Order: sequence, then C-alpha cells, then structure tokens
Amino acid sequence: MEGLGGERMSSNQREELMDQVKQQIIIANTQELLTKLGEKCFTKCITKPGSSLDSSEQKCLAMCMDRYMDSWNLVSRTYTSRLQREKNYQ
Repeated sequence: MEGLGGERMSSNQREELMDQVKQQIIIANTQELLTKLGEKCFTKCITKPGSSLDSSEQKCLAMCMDRYMDSWNLVSRTYTSRLQREKNYQ
C-alpha cells in the first residue's frame, strides 16, 4: 500500500492508518446516532414547542431515547457479530 506521497507504507503505518479510519467511522456513527435520536424523539414527543418541557414531554423523551439507544445497541451488536462470523469464514 502506498502513502499519499507515493512511498510504500510499513505494516505499522497501515495499521495506524486503519485505526484512524476506524476512529473516524466511530465518530461519524456517533454523530449520526445523536442527530437521528434528537430528530426522531423531538418529533415524537414535543407537540407544542415552548420555553420548557412539561413532565409528559420529559418522560416521553427519556423513554424514546432509551428505546432508540437499546435498538441502536442491538443492531450494532448484531452487525458486529455478523462481521466477525464472516471474517472467521474467510
């Protein structure tokens, strides 16, 4: 594998680059999660935007965020497990 300047990359450099790419993917996924969570739960729970949240809106938001995070974690674990199984078969 070649670097940006055309020079050959050592295995340590490739590994370091892959780690950086993985970190960037994690950051992008986290940003997407927070954006979607905010959009979905706000739309679902806030019917009359105002200067403060009433108790039912607070409860709805908390439950919505919990469900969304649980779902996200389930999908992430399932996806990771699938990738691991596919890697083991290669």
